Amino acid sequence: MLFTRKKTVLPTADQALPGRDEAIATQERHVVLGTPLEPPFPEGTERAIFGMGCFWGAEKLFWQLPGIHTTAAGYAGGVTPNPTYEEVCSGRTGHAEVVLVVFRPEETSYDELLRVFWEGHDPTQGMRQGNDVGTQYRSAVFVASPTQHEAVLASRARYQEALARSGYGEITTEIADAGPFFYAEPYHQQYLARNPSGYCGIGGTGVACPVGLATTG
Repeated sequence: MLFTRKKTVLPTADQALPGRDEAIATQERHVVLGTPLEPPFPEGTERAIFGMGCFWGAEKLFWQLPGIHTTAAGYAGGVTPNPTYEEVCSGRTGHAEVVLVVFRPEETSYDELLRVFWEGHDPTQGMRQGNDVGTQYRSAVFVASPTQHEAVLASRARYQEALARSGYGEITTEIADAGPFFYAEPYHQQYLARNPSGYCGIGGTGVACPVGLATTG
């Protein structure tokens, strides 16, 4: 079945689904924080985009931090414009499941978000995260500025050293400039707040991340 196959190879532009011109409708406000999911965002806030596998649990990790204005589940890093969840799951859009994090840097720094990112999942697994297999579950950071790019590279080096000492392999995380972010459907937004017993391998009721390694000092 087209929409249930798990793909582990990113499609080319010729292979990708065509998508659509209009955005998929999403939820208006954050279930937990009460803030709008879509811009305009307050002056002084910054944006970060992370892919950590299942976006349900990843989003929960970030909305619990101080200084977070809003978070949203969505899709990034692919070819197909305005994809649906079913299309992303087909492996024919190139998108990863990601979380948009809008934060106040004076309260929570980008480096702190990176700590949560690296320690919240296993970044060495390629096109999968635990039992979730496919390009949509790849580890990824989509950077919004040269400053963010430098911070990601520096933190990756620190975590790679810590992972190697603990017997893990090479980090496979994709690091790329942030392109379009497409909001996921309403039922995906803050999913674990509305479904506390819902399964997700990250931040939910699934398998805990094995990567929580101290890299300071």
